[in-house]
Amino acid sequence: MATLPEKDQQIIDAHSGLIHRVVIGCRNRELVPDLEEILKQAEQNDWHRLVAAIRKILAGSRDPALLKALDEEDAVIVDSILRGLQNPATLPDPNKEISGSMAAPGIAAMVNGARRGNLETLQLLGTMAQQMLRAGGDMARIAGILRPLVEGERDADKLAEGMSTEGQTLVLAILEELAKLDSH
Repeated sequence: MATLPEKDQQIIDAHSGLIHRVVIGCRNRELVPDLEEILKQAEQNDWHRLVAAIRKILAGSRDPALLKALDEEDAVIVDSILRGLQNPATLPDPNKEISGSMAAPGIAAMVNGARRGNLETLQLLGTMAQQMLRAGGDMARIAGILRPLVEGERDADKLAEGMSTEGQTLVLAILEELAKLDSH
């Protein structure tokens, strides 16, 4: 199986819940009663083109031309949905643990983009934080430090307070990546 670029994989991992719900909804809408609520929430967050493409997929479209009207992030999500419909083995693992080495650069890039005023990145960060909160544990604690990171907090002890060793390692890796981005 082909390996996706790291950025694409991070987008897919961040939206694995949505991707799975849409694929399941295409097969049996009754199994995802919260799907309409999720789509309405996404529309409220200005993800109109993504939601329009998902609604077309739910209505039966499998046309790759759906990707043409989308920005890069939305196209990655829709492509993952379309691939998942064709071959469920390509779906992201919804229970996948986020490894620090993989997650830190992506989280740092999103924090940096949000700090610089990129609205799409800020929205992606918010969506990711919601998923991290649902995961609980260190992921929920990391979701809780995203806003302070965007606002410029860099005190590792303060940010990693109450986290396991793995969580602390991830916070340190994020701070290291942010330091690299700040130096450019």
